[in-house]
Amino acid sequence: MQSFFERAPSDSFMAFSTSHLFMLGILLAGAILLYLNRQWLGASSRRRALAKYAFAGVLILCEVSLNVWSIEQGTYSLKETLPLELCSISLYMCVFMLLLRSYRIFQIVYFTGIGGALQALLTPALDYPFPHYRFLEFFIAHMVIILCILYMVWVEHMRPTLRSLGLTMIFLNILLVFISIVNYYTGGNYMFLAHKPLTASLMDVLGPYPWYILSLEGVALVLFFILYLPFALLPTYNKPKRRHSSF
Repeated sequence: MQSFFERAPSDSFMAFSTSHLFMLGILLAGAILLYLNRQWLGASSRRRALAKYAFAGVLILCEVSLNVWSIEQGTYSLKETLPLELCSISLYMCVFMLLLRSYRIFQIVYFTGIGGALQALLTPALDYPFPHYRFLEFFIAHMVIILCILYMVWVEHMRPTLRSLGLTMIFLNILLVFISIVNYYTGGNYMFLAHKPLTASLMDVLGPYPWYILSLEGVALVLFFILYLPFALLPTYNKPKRRHSSF
């Protein structure tokens, strides 16, 4: 058990290794199962409630266990462990979206959650290999972020709009200002606004600091538009079929 939670693993994470591809395969299988069972889940308010509480419970467990692990390992600090990465923020937003059935949150986290978590899963900024706790927590949290958003689309019938895309870009730019201030006072690198991650990532081809931040804005806009395309092209996706909270 010590090796499962140890602070310094003997091996390092390798991108697109067997364990990495296996976790990506689990995400794909989970998305397919969710889609195939969307009508069965949607036909019962009890099943919908169980699914939402299950997704929210896993996300909360991941976040709580991560903070407990950081404290126990003596690594918790304002500089590195505040929940201010985009995926951490999306995780909290997903929990509130699920529990409140909030469309206002959905229309932003649809883009930030899927876009951020997918990028994180493909190019993980991760030091710990399988089967370390951090490896499992990282992949489970990011996969569930994507799955709970797909649940809101396929089962709760929520739909992003072009206005949602614009609101998301405004939200991100306001967030960048706030995170930059936090980075300045803590010496942190939240959302990689101070420098690029040490591991390989998309940012490696986006230019030097600080220009890669502007490049990321363009990449985010293109990615968000791609995520919006299914709803723009398919008429049946234009409007929600079930009422939801406007919060």
